Amino acid sequence: MSTTLTPRDTLITPGTHAPLFELPTTVRGETWKLADELKKGDVVLSFFPMAFTGVCGTEMECITKELAKLTAKGSAVVGISCDSGPALGAWKTQIGLTHTLLSDMHRHVCKAYGLYWPDMNIASRGTVIVAANGTVKWAQKRDIPNAFSLEQVLEAMA
Repeated sequence: MSTTLTPRDTLITPGTHAPLFELPTTVRGETWKLADELKKGDVVLSFFPMAFTGVCGTEMECITKELAKLTAKGSAVVGISCDSGPALGAWKTQIGLTHTLLSDMHRHVCKAYGLYWPDMNIASRGTVIVAANGTVKWAQKRDIPNAFSLEQVLEAMA
């Protein structure tokens, strides 16, 4: 789906044109496209290493719990990991997530955004806000044990 993206070794920086991509959701046959969502407003991409893990669950549960605050700013919010769509779907159901999760199984998107953890062959933990005009508004990469700060994300969305 997103095979023509150029990998980068460092986190994408604000002001950079965001790589456009499409990825499968947890719904069989459904594809999510960044270009389509940007027509509606800003997009928050929340990369996380793996489903069924502690901090990843905490972050994704926070997004679901605070989704109204995040979307009130006119933004779409998605979680992205290298897990398969079915695994993400099972996890989403198990912990009661309501926001969209995307499967980057081939690692093209996390690599294009500079959020790839090569030692584990999975996405790093990070958040990227893409403005409706297609440029990166804010980007943050975090050490694996550290969850995002909702307040920081909300402030960056302003």
